[in-house]
Amino acid sequence: MTITKNGTVLEGRKIDGYVHIKANDVTIKNVTVKYGGAHAVRVFEGFSGAVIESTWIQCTRPETNGLVFGNYTARKVHISGCKNGFMHSTDAPATIVESTWNGKPVAAGDLPPAEPDPTATTPGATPTPAEESAGPAANASVSRAPSTRIPSTFPGPDNTGVPPGTKLTASGSIKVTEDGRVLSGLNITGCVTVTAKNVILRKSRITCDGLYSIRTDGAVNLVVEDVEINGQGKNSAAVCCGEYTLRRVDISNVIDGPRLGSDVVVENSWIHHLTRQPGSHNDTLQTTGASNIVVRGNSLEAYNPVTRDPFNACLMIGSTTGPVVSNLVFEGNYCNGGNYSIGVREDLNASNIRLQSNVFGRNHRYGVIARPDQRGITWDRATNLYADNRRPVV
Repeated sequence: MTITKNGTVLEGRKIDGYVHIKANDVTIKNVTVKYGGAHAVRVFEGFSGAVIESTWIQCTRPETNGLVFGNYTARKVHISGCKNGFMHSTDAPATIVESTWNGKPVAAGDLPPAEPDPTATTPGATPTPAEESAGPAANASVSRAPSTRIPSTFPGPDNTGVPPGTKLTASGSIKVTEDGRVLSGLNITGCVTVTAKNVILRKSRITCDGLYSIRTDGAVNLVVEDVEINGQGKNSAAVCCGEYTLRRVDISNVIDGPRLGSDVVVENSWIHHLTRQPGSHNDTLQTTGASNIVVRGNSLEAYNPVTRDPFNACLMIGSTTGPVVSNLVFEGNYCNGGNYSIGVREDLNASNIRLQSNVFGRNHRYGVIARPDQRGITWDRATNLYADNRRPVV
């Protein structure tokens, strides 16, 4: 649930999912929230006056945070099972009264420990494999990275995933073998495998702890629209591997976002809150040998603002599983994070890769793009801009 109207009062509800507060003076009272994603109840930056009282927040996974990130008052709020209970800071303070985290009283002065930000020690350097797999402290300095915020014109919680008011029917794992089948309005606890042609999956939620939330196994022209994917911190990739289109899809809690095989379109989608695992090289998007790929108009967050982990890349391109990556268009996206936000591997054999008209945040470790002048790549210096000042990336 996302609250966008100032002064909203939410009372007496049981919510199996997150609550996002993007309005002022919101009141949440006598509510039970159960969630296993990134944050159970989140007050977004720029909004204040939230009051949460007589409310129970239960995290169903140990990686989930309870009530974040400040600018709220909590009265008789009881949080259990969460990695962090009440998160706030000197810039976004909180008032906490008669509240508990895992049964222990919490006061407003109990701030979670701060972690250093990873920043480049040698601008322009190429990360070693050890650096790519390191956690958030690798090559860290004591400077504070700027906070991350998706530009308002890009996809986010309000315009991706299951549309508000959609009624969902419970389902287990699904294997689609019938050409032209249309699936809609499902709450899928399990994973989806498609082996047929021209299948459509829309307005549904997938909660999958398998290798892939969606797998195309001989499928042709799969279309996925207005779907939420929660990889439970276990998906090696949210979608694998080719012959699909994603539109307005909300992807989180995965090790990697979609793998970009051949004949793939990813547009107007939001990929965020990746899950770091030991040795993982997390990318919101990755291709290692494919053709005919379009990535357009997405929000790609390869950065964890809580742990200040930049992960590996928004887009990683290489030729490790195929001879060439060809005919790839990456345009109109917002991208933040990564060792390099666009990771171009040295082994890449590229043909007609165009990167243009994108905006970038500054929460990367080394820079925005590695090897922009590699053969077969067109990096449009005039239209690839920083998000904060809209000036060309240098």
